[in-house]
Amino acid sequence: MRRVTLFLNGSPSNGKVVAVYGTLSDLLSVASSKLGIKATSVYNGKGGLIDDIALIRDDDVLFVCEGEPFIDPQTDARPPGGLLGSHTDWLTLNVGGRYFTTTRSTLVNKEPDSMLAHMFKDKGVWGNKQDHRGAFLIDRSPEYFEPILNYLRHGQLIVNDGINLLGVLEEARFFGIDSLIEHLEVAIKNSQPPEDHSPISRKEFVRFLLATPTKSELRCQGLNFSGADLSRLDLRYINFKMANLSRCNLAHANLCCANLERADLSGSVLDCANLQGVKMLCSNAEGASLRLCNFEDPSGLKANLEGANLKGVDMEGSQMTGINLRVATLKNAKLKNCNLRGATLAGTDLENCDLSGCDLQEANLRGSNVKGAIFEEMLTPLHMSQSVR
Repeated sequence: MRRVTLFLNGSPSNGKVVAVYGTLSDLLSVASSKLGIKATSVYNGKGGLIDDIALIRDDDVLFVCEGEPFIDPQTDARPPGGLLGSHTDWLTLNVGGRYFTTTRSTLVNKEPDSMLAHMFKDKGVWGNKQDHRGAFLIDRSPEYFEPILNYLRHGQLIVNDGINLLGVLEEARFFGIDSLIEHLEVAIKNSQPPEDHSPISRKEFVRFLLATPTKSELRCQGLNFSGADLSRLDLRYINFKMANLSRCNLAHANLCCANLERADLSGSVLDCANLQGVKMLCSNAEGASLRLCNFEDPSGLKANLEGANLKGVDMEGSQMTGINLRVATLKNAKLKNCNLRGATLAGTDLENCDLSGCDLQEANLRGSNVKGAIFEEMLTPLHMSQSVR
């Protein structure tokens, strides 16, 4: 009967003495049981692959592999001469199945308060687990660990293409590499694309409209359309709440029942636009042109411009029957020849407003400021009960 000593590939310690009998497959089976691995091949001490049981002699030293190439324990597992100090000896890390070889001083010196430094500062203190090759097991992502190890080596943050900086940042936080965390946060911030605040063009918006079903509610709340040409478009029922529509061309556009609450329409052109049932509460339309607009809905739905800033607007010839302009500001506005029958102008600032030729029958002007307002060529008489200020 022959006896041999079996070692794990690359390891010069923790061997097992076994008896050799039967076939090579029987020896591999015994090796798998004794060493706790799935043995597939056996090498002699010189790296020669043994493929026949007859080649094994008594007292041979054999190295068992799981399919990996032969590792000479005399060269690969022994620390280089002259580097046997407690902080300069070499060690191997198995990080998520990938091997990294480095020195203890690399892991300890640069970040002495990090988790890696505490793990490897003193041998055996943390009780780190090792694999069959003697490498220290670390259950982390090797792709994100590599930039951290290189940073500990030379102090520079270098990340290859395709590596997510957020992943490296999480690993740096896990290991407590504080100085690297600061570098990564700056790098991530610089890698973010700048916020695009450029206005939406007509072409982009038309493409957006065409891709939206006609029965779907289109939400454009807070979007920037500044200076865009949206003339003659069907914009019914669209939510433009708080949108920037300053200096837009909305002439002949259909804004029936659109929501323009708190929107910025300053300097815009809305001539001949359909504004039936529009909601423009507290909107800013200072200096806008709304000539010949139609606010009158045959079904009785009234446009609401309560609290709107309409300073200096030109609304000449517009149909505004029943419109709600309560507490709106129409200072220096032009409302010549407008139909304001039944309009609510209570508390409205009409200072220096030109209302020549307007139809104000049954309009409510209670509490409005009509200082300097022009009421020439009125179609219907203005009763004092309608204005008390």
